[in-house]
Amino acid sequence: MAISTDVHDEENKEGRTRYTPPGSSGRWRAGWANIVQSFRRDPRWWFAVVLLIFVLAALFAPWISPYSPTLYHPTITAQGPTAAHWLGTDSLGRDQLSRIIYGTRISLSVGVVSILLGGLIGTALGLIAAYSKGWVDQIIAMVVDALLSFPSLILALALVTALGPSIINLAIALAVVRIPIYARIARGQTLQISTQDYVEAARVTGTPTWRILLRHIFPNIFSPLLVQATLSISLAILDESVLSFLGLGVQPPTPEWGTMINDAQQYLSTDPWMMVGPAITIIILLISMNLLGDAVRDRLDPRSQDTVTLTTPTQS
Repeated sequence: MAISTDVHDEENKEGRTRYTPPGSSGRWRAGWANIVQSFRRDPRWWFAVVLLIFVLAALFAPWISPYSPTLYHPTITAQGPTAAHWLGTDSLGRDQLSRIIYGTRISLSVGVVSILLGGLIGTALGLIAAYSKGWVDQIIAMVVDALLSFPSLILALALVTALGPSIINLAIALAVVRIPIYARIARGQTLQISTQDYVEAARVTGTPTWRILLRHIFPNIFSPLLVQATLSISLAILDESVLSFLGLGVQPPTPEWGTMINDAQQYLSTDPWMMVGPAITIIILLISMNLLGDAVRDRLDPRSQDTVTLTTPTQS
């Protein structure tokens, strides 16, 4: 107690108060307050709730789906929405709502895996190219430019055709399409960061190259890569649905949104509800991801926001 009193008296004599870091409960309250404040300031963050609903639906599909997505019911084929089947049934009598819920698993998993795989490979290539320079940079740049010369959907279509239609091949094709985007971002950011004094100091002191890339450069280029990932995942899901619609992605009877739209197109004039459900689901998910990606970009890069200057009127 004497030591504590002396320290307290010394602080009072100097006219200062020592800052005490908040504990775990204080950090939790501060983090929760920041989240609430973000939701109040920017309504686009509310689309994170929509995305969370999709994620929960994918995780708990076996428990929340009212019926099996692959079970045939010949007596209720092409039935409209009823109390038993909220979104109706397809041409084989399968429950549309159950197939949409299970289709969330395919779309989210393929989208996330393709972005992670393409992002990791592209970021590694960009880091190596920018830091090594010379002929290594030239070779990687030529490969990236060659991939960018093709439209992304056409390139993915060619890759899936060559590899064969399957979920794994679809994810690989979509990942290859995303590699040049992340390679360019990583290379450009690394060229800027590698000229900083702390990177030069680490290089002079003999720090290994891999440690410089992982400890000093990568953390400083992670934000633009994260923003690109949040914006690209919606395009990956859209491409996955398009390729499945063309018969090059997920194969029947596995429930998938693009495949469901393909099956329902011949019944559009007589039974439109068969297409409305998966189409609206795709639209809602893509809009939510795009708006949430914009919010993440504005949060991590304040320079992208439009600045508004407020002037206080002078009282006469």
